[in-house]
Amino acid sequence: MSNKKSDNNNEPELVTFGCRLNFYESEVMKEHAKNAGLKDTIIFNTCAVTKEAERQARQAIRRARRNNPQAKIIVTGCSAQITPQTYAQMEEVDQIIGNDLKLKAESWGIESEEKVLVNDIMSVKETASHLIDGYEDHARAFLQVQNGCDHRCTFCIIPFGRGNSRSVPIGVIAEHVKHLVEQGYNEIVFTGVDVTSYGHDLPGKPTLGQMIRRILALIPELPRIRLSSLDPVEIDEDMWRLIAEEPRFCSHLHLSLQAGDDMILKRMKRRHLRQDVIEVCKKARDLRPDIAFGADIIAGFPTETDEMFKNTMNIVEECDITYLHVFPYSEREGTPAAKMPQVDPALRKERAARLRKLGEKQLEGLMQKNTNKDLEIVIEKGGKGRASNFLEIITSRPYEVGQLVKIKTSKEVIDGTLKES
Repeated sequence: MSNKKSDNNNEPELVTFGCRLNFYESEVMKEHAKNAGLKDTIIFNTCAVTKEAERQARQAIRRARRNNPQAKIIVTGCSAQITPQTYAQMEEVDQIIGNDLKLKAESWGIESEEKVLVNDIMSVKETASHLIDGYEDHARAFLQVQNGCDHRCTFCIIPFGRGNSRSVPIGVIAEHVKHLVEQGYNEIVFTGVDVTSYGHDLPGKPTLGQMIRRILALIPELPRIRLSSLDPVEIDEDMWRLIAEEPRFCSHLHLSLQAGDDMILKRMKRRHLRQDVIEVCKKARDLRPDIAFGADIIAGFPTETDEMFKNTMNIVEECDITYLHVFPYSEREGTPAAKMPQVDPALRKERAARLRKLGEKQLEGLMQKNTNKDLEIVIEKGGKGRASNFLEIITSRPYEVGQLVKIKTSKEVIDGTLKES
């Protein structure tokens, strides 16, 4: 969860839960609400990935009302889209705005007698285009290029909060990127709900790889493009060319892996199997030896046995995956997985802890490989920077946030961290 407060206490306050896409959209909403002249307003941008995320949102809303009895409280985001009546029944909430309406300037500042302003998200055909001048305290800019999802993984409720897949046209993306580069951003992260499905709904059906190559050609002054995540079996030929030939395309792929066991992957209704991931990682590393991988993994999915979990642990080492985003499985009403035989919650947490410990070991290995190396990093807050492979470096000199600098790492990892020499 993140709070976004203005220096002017009367201006809208944003409280954001969930994914990077939500954080991007909060920047859009903050600008719309500010331009609409909203005062003494708290906007909650909710997440629906887990029951815990929704519980935290409700708890934060009640706390905000206690601390701000006169403020107007607006709730939006995936949870508000999927279960608007949950928030409509809360006396603390003044208004609920759906996921498509929240991104439209005209939705903010209007007085409505209706408490719930939520459309049928499945009827939405376009992804709204937004131009943001900058991002507070961020070293890099996130840009939404796609929204929604056409797939129906058995554990996931998000398509019902985001709608079907829809893409931002290449020309609009180019305009955004050029503007952000002019604002001084040296790294831009393309994000979406299912970003590898980019382009299926556009004229000519451009692929994600084709779009990125076009953007890099149109804006040669852009130093870096990074992807937030991608489906491992939907890497198109142009994406492989980027990995092989384009140094401005970051040497870091975050995979929507979820599990390393074939039976669990089938029960999740994923589009890849274990061997697919192994082959993708091998091909990517053959094309770019310095590439690093991250992965989203669910621990304790229904029916997962010790042997199945072991297969997930093993694929992390076999593919040398470094950055693990681990989630203990959380039941979501309305999803097929919630009706499957459940793994004991304590065992889910224990398996998640084992995966995170393995992730720490994997990260240690990547840091060791990158000692005494020349790296180019984008400077972040707190005296740190990120290399192309997403490795975090503690800097030894004062740099400006967002600056792209070449450094040499120290000859050893100190206190679990790689440092500039």
